[in-house]
Amino acid sequence: MNDQIPSLASLLPVMGREAWRRRVALAVTFAVIALAALVLGVMWKKKYESASTILVQETNIIQPLMEGRAVPTGVGDRAAIAREVVFGRKVMNEVLQLGGWLADNPSAIEQERRIEEIKSATRIASPRENLIRISYMDSDPERAFKVASSMGELFINESLEAKERESREAYNFVDSQVQEYHSKLTDAEAKLMEYRNKNPDARPGTETDVNARISELRRQADTASMEIMELRSRESALVSQLSGESDVSAVQTRESQYRLQLVELQTQLDRLLLNYTDQHPDVVRVRHQMADLQEAIRLEQAASERRRALGSPMAPTDENAQFNPLYQELKSRLAETRRNIAAIESRYNASSTMLTAELDRSRRIANSENVLAELTRDYEVNRDIYQDLLRRRENARVSMNLDAEKRGLSFRIQEPALLPVQPIGLRFAHFGMAGIGLGLVVPLALLFLLAQFDPRIRTAERLEQVAGVPVLASVPTYTTSRDRLRARFRTMLTVLIVLGVVAAYALLFWLRLAKAI
Repeated sequence: MNDQIPSLASLLPVMGREAWRRRVALAVTFAVIALAALVLGVMWKKKYESASTILVQETNIIQPLMEGRAVPTGVGDRAAIAREVVFGRKVMNEVLQLGGWLADNPSAIEQERRIEEIKSATRIASPRENLIRISYMDSDPERAFKVASSMGELFINESLEAKERESREAYNFVDSQVQEYHSKLTDAEAKLMEYRNKNPDARPGTETDVNARISELRRQADTASMEIMELRSRESALVSQLSGESDVSAVQTRESQYRLQLVELQTQLDRLLLNYTDQHPDVVRVRHQMADLQEAIRLEQAASERRRALGSPMAPTDENAQFNPLYQELKSRLAETRRNIAAIESRYNASSTMLTAELDRSRRIANSENVLAELTRDYEVNRDIYQDLLRRRENARVSMNLDAEKRGLSFRIQEPALLPVQPIGLRFAHFGMAGIGLGLVVPLALLFLLAQFDPRIRTAERLEQVAGVPVLASVPTYTTSRDRLRARFRTMLTVLIVLGVVAAYALLFWLRLAKAI
């Protein structure tokens, strides 16, 4: 058996016959759907929307003049900021009062619920960079207009107040920071001055002076040490020379002088005898002189013997004794060298003492350098921050004055809210057309499903498809007078149902036009 699905051409006659046979049910279905849509349209609340557009003016003639001095309050995500302001408790309370939601003295919970309803009916968007659109939907057009207008005005007022409050708070904060850092700067300066007074070496440039002084003293000590070594060497040389010299160069007595003259005369006699005889006057004269000297030597010896016999001390020297001049010179130089050594050693000791003192001073300066650096760093940091805060405070003062006089970032109503005259969304006509359309489509769809999936055989073609044998003839149904009467009754009932739906639609549309409902 073939279970093929019937074609659309074969379904149309079947659908026509089923529609006629079930015309009352289809009419009732049509009436129910159409009237239900009509009732829903009557009960559907109208929504009226009113919106105001606010222009945010960021640039004006003041901005280029005060650039770098004033900091205007910027607006990043304007829609988000507008929602924060409009949905704030302060603005919502005024909206509740203006819209009449507080007339029945609702409880706090009921107020919160109504605020949530207002928020859900409010749309805040930024269609363009410098525009803010605030819209409100309500079933009452007048209240929608009042609420939208008040929201725009309240947003502007609250934004300007917030900007002014923000500028004032910023100025107060910077001013408090200025006072705090002024105290810190004064304290740091007092500590730095106190430390410098207690530590005279802890002054700028002292370390450089001390290092230069240490270098100079080291140079002097090294020079003195080299001079001492040189003078010590000279002293050793002089001492060595003095050890080889006698204090007295010669000690001559009369006897020695006589003997020396005798030797000279003997030499002269020998020279004369080479040329002359013993009777030569010069030879005789020399011999007489030698004899006189020999007598004088004898007499001197006799005198010396007498002095020794008498125990008389023998004079070490007499007026003919001579001191050694080289010895005296060397001794004088040695004394001078030793004096120079003593002076240079004294100078070396003084330089060493001063060098030790300067080294101790350098260590003290090095130890105090960390403390001084920390105090100086604290002072400089506080000074820089304080000066920067002073500039910021003046900038904040100018910004506060601009916001107080409404000369910075400004808001202006670009498009004021209007009283809506037409509701938005679905209207009564939409529900009426939707009811008629669904009332026609749903019965036809039911007929199509019935003809498509009902297993009963209603046509000869379907019988041939199912049985697989040709159909020679078909016998039509026979209607009696009772059947014809019942058919006319169903037809009249169907017509009445359709006319009733049409009459209901016409009546309700007339009442809507007459604003009776």
